Amino acid sequence: MSITYLGLESLRQLRNVASLVFTFLLPIGMLLLFGSIYGSGGAVDHVTGLPWIVVTTVQMAGYGGMMAALGQAFSIVAERSVGWNRQLRLTRLSGMGYLVSKVTAALVVALASILVIITISVLVFHPALSFAGWAMAALGLWFGVIPFAFIAVLIGQFAKLQFAQPLFMVIFFGLAILGGLWVPLSVLPSWMTDISQFVPSYWLNRLGQMGAHLSGDVLAPVLVLVAWTLVLGALVVWRYRRDAARQ
Repeated sequence: MSITYLGLESLRQLRNVASLVFTFLLPIGMLLLFGSIYGSGGAVDHVTGLPWIVVTTVQMAGYGGMMAALGQAFSIVAERSVGWNRQLRLTRLSGMGYLVSKVTAALVVALASILVIITISVLVFHPALSFAGWAMAALGLWFGVIPFAFIAVLIGQFAKLQFAQPLFMVIFFGLAILGGLWVPLSVLPSWMTDISQFVPSYWLNRLGQMGAHLSGDVLAPVLVLVAWTLVLGALVVWRYRRDAARQ
């Protein structure tokens, strides 16, 4: 992996206006809106036992982190459409280095989104949560977005330019809803809550909540997220080798 290429890739994503809107501004706006309406008075969520504003902050930070990671897909699709990935094979940057740089850049931007959203919540709403709780929530969310970076690379490897955006939106909205990042799962039909147990966004949210709570059995979410990461990573490597063999 090239540190220079990683830095350029991270800066490019942070300078992308559309990326900034959906990764930072939209979740921050939703946090401020929902927090102002429902987060006052120290109301406690009866499911998690956390202050409602903490639950909302974790949801919005998870949303921002997931969006940041998945947004890398558009970069890869655009590069494939103009043959940039083939040009990079002529440089000292290896194929695996290219993929690792993409995943790492997605995680760097995801961490920035998570930290910014949590910081704004602390400054505006002053939630009753310790520094350790926020730190563990941020760490849990950051770990939880790893599979989404691989999903982004996989979308980028398969999708054509004209189909990338609709495919992305279907995957993103489905994961956000099933993960409980927009609305509580308790208001969804039972069959949707059953399905949610198998998607990584659900465990992303749960890991953030457990971190904020400084308690809970993290083994299940860690195992599920690691399993998703390994399967997706294997698919990414397979697809890359297949493309390289054809060129």
